[in-house]
Amino acid sequence: MKRSYLVRALTRTSTRSRTSSLTRSLCSSASPPSGADVALKNVTKSNFEPALAELRRHVREADFVAVDLEMTGVTSAPWRESFEFDRSDIQYLKIKDSAEKFAVVQFGVCPFRWDPHSRSFVAHPHNFYIFPRQENVGDGLSNEFLCQTSSLEFLAKYQFDFNACVYEGISYLSRSEEEEALRRLDSVYKDERPNASFKFRNGVNTQLISMADILFAERMKNMVSEWRAGLLREGGKGHEIQGSLNDTSQKFQTTFFHMRPALVVNGLTSRQLRLIKLITEKHFKDLACVYVTGETSSRQPLIVYTDSTTDRESLMRELKACQRKEAETKIKAAIGFRQVIDLLSSQRKLIVGHNCFLDLAHVYNKFVAPLPLTAEEFVSAFRTYFPHVIDTKVLLNLDDVLLRIVGRGGTSLSKAFGLLCPPIVPSSSSSVLAGKPRVRVEVVVDDQRFSNWNSGAKHEAGYDAFMTGCVFSQACLHLGIDFSSHAVAVDLLHNEKLQKYVNHLYLSWVNGDIIDMKTGKGAAEALGSTSVKRQRPKIVFSNMILLWGLPSKLRAKDIKDCFCQVFGRGSITSIYHLDETAAFVQFSKAELVSDFLIFLRRDDPISVLHPLSRIFESGCVHAASYEAYKEICSSPVSELLFADQAKAVGINWNTRLVEQANGSENQDEGTCEKEHKINAIPLCRDQEKTIPGTVESDTQSSCHFPTHELVDSFYPSEAQLSK
Repeated sequence: MKRSYLVRALTRTSTRSRTSSLTRSLCSSASPPSGADVALKNVTKSNFEPALAELRRHVREADFVAVDLEMTGVTSAPWRESFEFDRSDIQYLKIKDSAEKFAVVQFGVCPFRWDPHSRSFVAHPHNFYIFPRQENVGDGLSNEFLCQTSSLEFLAKYQFDFNACVYEGISYLSRSEEEEALRRLDSVYKDERPNASFKFRNGVNTQLISMADILFAERMKNMVSEWRAGLLREGGKGHEIQGSLNDTSQKFQTTFFHMRPALVVNGLTSRQLRLIKLITEKHFKDLACVYVTGETSSRQPLIVYTDSTTDRESLMRELKACQRKEAETKIKAAIGFRQVIDLLSSQRKLIVGHNCFLDLAHVYNKFVAPLPLTAEEFVSAFRTYFPHVIDTKVLLNLDDVLLRIVGRGGTSLSKAFGLLCPPIVPSSSSSVLAGKPRVRVEVVVDDQRFSNWNSGAKHEAGYDAFMTGCVFSQACLHLGIDFSSHAVAVDLLHNEKLQKYVNHLYLSWVNGDIIDMKTGKGAAEALGSTSVKRQRPKIVFSNMILLWGLPSKLRAKDIKDCFCQVFGRGSITSIYHLDETAAFVQFSKAELVSDFLIFLRRDDPISVLHPLSRIFESGCVHAASYEAYKEICSSPVSELLFADQAKAVGINWNTRLVEQANGSENQDEGTCEKEHKINAIPLCRDQEKTIPGTVESDTQSSCHFPTHELVDSFYPSEAQLSK
């Protein structure tokens, strides 16, 4: 089996120099003169502020905004890929897992504005490098994320600049992270009284425990006393004292802090500073030890003179207010790239993506809050920030006119771009639009306007966002939207020809499931989408049994043959492999699921001649219902093999499913699905027709197969199993 290995950090994959990679060129054949290069606008932390200011103007004027993301991976294990037998709630859990585990390293934003004078759309592509760097916020651990080697290889193939991402990528805080940081700040500063905790850091009880401490404290006491006496004697004028510490010259210089004389303390260790704090508080009631932010943004220790208790308390309040303001400023500065997300959210523009549900999950998880547990909760929360989204993948597949143009194999972004947008891609050989009207699209980069260039920068997020917007604009024209009739702006949000497609996204392209972002429910059948699910057998989840711990050599045909020998020809409709260790078995009738569970309940050892012995020969095969699959998928753990994943999740191995099969057949199915704890049945045997000596440590009862004398009764030729 092909395995997808994960690494914990970005490695030095790019061989290009950083300087050359930051200018990805698009060759123009229009004015300016032939041969001029249009640099795709790359945005890093060094030019983020001016680029953001420019983007604000373009988004406000835009008719729609196209977006695209590049990530460090898609699936954390092979069995977490999207399968045709995945129910919609499972599909969401897999997308949730991907968005939580992998990082976004590029974010493409491309506003499109209709220009009635040139009768063309004007695009402003921006390619943001982002990196989840933690910058001076709290004392938490650094962010972690997974990398999928195939994804890194893909990015490297298209010359992704990993150095620019790591060193120059724009950091960010999500809304929930910002709120949590401010909440922690409030808890620290909620006490309005002056507080000694705002003096020297590490101001814990310090004792003189060595002769060196005693000598240092005495020397500092004399020096501080001399400085204080000089202040009182000379009326607060500047005064310098020199001292020696461990034969190292130290300079103590008088300055002013909030109109109060203060002594700057330089070149001391943290313990020495704590000793100074100790002797100052003990011997000088009119002096206060504080930390302030210096001109270089470093923390500077000071000893400040106060002329009264009231003045001392006033100083501490002032210091507390300054420190709070500094901390709030750092939190606001750490928001970083999220300002772009806030901009798109506040403007309520139509957001256009291509097969973009995973992109939107990343947007919510990275920049808003942790992803909710269900798709319904997610779409409800997401629409409060982005109420209008169109998936061009859905648009191309659901509209008959567009589907005839691009064909069923032409709905990928690059293929659709080449087929629908030949004016933008002059090298395209497509003739599907010959003689048909086309939408002109021009690009503005750094106040220069260009058209007719090649797609040399594809799979950069900024260029992919541009391609997405071009495909959408051309698709709108084929839907019958007449841009030339609009004198100022195009109201795409309320266009009746687009309403069918707004807020309908592919939850899974593999099985053709479309989710309605208004309700969180499936919408494929209502929209008439049959492009993917055609020719496939119907999947009935209540008829399915999940097996894992299977021998790796077993194929789907082998498993089906074994079951059919026991339960009859036609008893098994489908076998779906998760990976080499696990598979779903779909029975033709729900009753056969119960029969299988009853069969597993028998207490006698299995004969080596029994047809199912080939499946259970590993001695560690487990069986469970579809709901166990949901519980396993919802776990944040991601083992490479499904059997290892199930073990890591720690499902309680008892016989609840068997008991349901025996005596709870009339129980409401919906109630069963709502139960949080899902249980499975261990299936064990050995080569000597006996039960193995050891099974899972938390197994509550032994599980055996029928004796040799009972085997014949399970063959369809002798008897039919029934309830």
